[in-house]
Amino acid sequence: MPPLSDVYDDYQLLDSEDRYRLLIDLGRMLEPMPDALKTDATKVRGCSSSTWVYPTRLDDGRLHFLADSNAAITKGIVALILSIVQDRPPEDIVNLDIHAELEPFDLKRELSSNRTQGVPNMIKLIQETAKRLAV
Repeated sequence: MPPLSDVYDDYQLLDSEDRYRLLIDLGRMLEPMPDALKTDATKVRGCSSSTWVYPTRLDDGRLHFLADSNAAITKGIVALILSIVQDRPPEDIVNLDIHAELEPFDLKRELSSNRTQGVPNMIKLIQETAKRLAV
């Protein structure tokens, strides 16, 4: 997954249709999530599509998330969020302002409300998980 700043550099140069493609391409970069992890417990509530986020812990305590969605655009949004939090210590994730990190992308203007309504819930799930696992 490229750094968020690199994604934004590309994103701001594109028109709306190409921004959709960029998000879809980001979603394709997510590592595969085994179907066995796509359960009610890992499902993100409030998304118009089926979306799952599953945390794992690396040996050094950093969090690594697996995620998937049955909608390509939503999967891209998940990838965008994960590019902010992936492989960071839980304490860092708790203190991140993920909404502010996403602000330059202006997703509410670019995407329908159906596509963005689950974003706060994804962020909440990730930060609650990090808070629970913080030492």
